[in-house]
Amino acid sequence: MAGIGGLGRQIVLSMVVATIASVLLTITGLYVFYGVVIRMAPHLLPMTQHWMPSQIEWMVILALCLAAAGITVIAALRLARRIVAPLVSVARSARRIADGDLEVRAEAGDRSLSEAAMLVDDFNLLAERLERASQAVMRWNASIAHELRTPVTILSGRLQGLADGVFQPDPPLLRSLVTQVEALTRLIEDLRTVSLFEGGRLDVRLQPLDLSEEVEAVVRLMQPGLEAAGFTVEADLAPCRCEVDPARIRQAIMALLENVKRHAHPARVLIRLKRDRDQIRIDVADRGPGLTPDFAPYAFEPFRRYMDHEGPLKGSGLGLAVVLAIAQAHGGTASYATVDGGACFSMVFPRRAGQARRAAPPVTPRGS
Repeated sequence: MAGIGGLGRQIVLSMVVATIASVLLTITGLYVFYGVVIRMAPHLLPMTQHWMPSQIEWMVILALCLAAAGITVIAALRLARRIVAPLVSVARSARRIADGDLEVRAEAGDRSLSEAAMLVDDFNLLAERLERASQAVMRWNASIAHELRTPVTILSGRLQGLADGVFQPDPPLLRSLVTQVEALTRLIEDLRTVSLFEGGRLDVRLQPLDLSEEVEAVVRLMQPGLEAAGFTVEADLAPCRCEVDPARIRQAIMALLENVKRHAHPARVLIRLKRDRDQIRIDVADRGPGLTPDFAPYAFEPFRRYMDHEGPLKGSGLGLAVVLAIAQAHGGTASYATVDGGACFSMVFPRRAGQARRAAPPVTPRGS
């Protein structure tokens, strides 16, 4: 029975056992019948030339057939229960999920039927992913509303003040409005990047370039803001010819530096770019405080901080998710490590376009 799965094997074995038992019962029963009758009541079997069984022989054959049918029915019912039980469990669980109970799970029962057990396991996996997706949608909706509320409220209030003549349209106020609009633009772009990546539709437009020049440009752009916040910026950029999407790489580095500005202690921040054989590595290291051991494995999940922290939070909770999405879209990954008491976030990806791959659903790194 090579190549026959657990369910097929059980059906074959049950039918073989039932058939053999029926044949053995019939043969044994007939031997016993004729042995007893010939010894005890030979007159019941008149010696004639007719080949048709006598009435009593018909009765014995019927009784043996009924007994064999009973054995087959018992074996079939036992097998049917083992097959139907997990299917009924799956059907009931599916109805409860359709009614909104996403925590219900099916039960496999007898796992010797591998196909039925596999069906139950796959159904439970589907239910678990559906539950997580539902929770993620609620979390995303709440987090997006939280992030949009602040800049929209500020813009609405100040624009209303301008319309009512409360505020004068002086340069500081206009720059403040531009800052809020830029914050909204970055949030929308981050949301778009993460959403495209999780949907497997984040494409990268690769082109050959010296990545050190792109990184240096981003550092120069972010340096005034970092220094104003008390940071000392240090760059160690080795020349690296590679094929990347410069816009996406700039977006990722800006997200890492913005993460430092918001969460790290004002101190030295190091941006390092180096080539390791056929891979490019970008490190952004600060002087702490870093991530807690419980939170570090989930740092790259969108909006994770809103579930694990209380009190006021800085930022959208999307920056590191964007970094991971862009790194994986280039065929690499992103990771976190604690170095000299500080946080070090890294991106690693191949130099060549042939090694990069189209974006796939994210794999959350489990720390370093």
